[in-house]
Amino acid sequence: MRSAPRFAASILAAALLTLALSAPAAAQAPETAAITAMMQKSADDWNRGDIDAFATCYKNSPEIEFIGPTISHGYAGMLETYKKHYPTRDAMGTLSFNKLDVKALDAHFATVTGWFHLERSAAGGGNADGYYLLVVEKTAAGWKIVRDDTTGHAPVTK
Repeated sequence: MRSAPRFAASILAAALLTLALSAPAAAQAPETAAITAMMQKSADDWNRGDIDAFATCYKNSPEIEFIGPTISHGYAGMLETYKKHYPTRDAMGTLSFNKLDVKALDAHFATVTGWFHLERSAAGGGNADGYYLLVVEKTAAGWKIVRDDTTGHAPVTK
């Protein structure tokens, strides 16, 4: 029976192929978890009213890029802008990230997409929502945001 060895070889090949295809996803799981944890820490820092701690989710570099109503660069400018626009705890409100989706680009870069919600009182500026696309880089200090494209539009919920 020549077909039995062929069948066994086919099963073995299929098993090895399945294992090989699932290995990259399994290897990426810890990186996705680390990026998700970084995002959660940034929200926790924000929600404690600590802009300096929140800003550590960004790479401390003059080359990081922000795209919103304008295009700007640099860690120092970003920190100054956040402090100017959110001078009080009431203005900062409570930040949450929703529908977080992490996609690895390679071993050192990934994208993060989703939408944010900022819950604030009317006196604090009212609620704010929008979408974001972040590029994060794996650095010696962990995953850091190097590009932040954020809109100020209300998300469509389905």
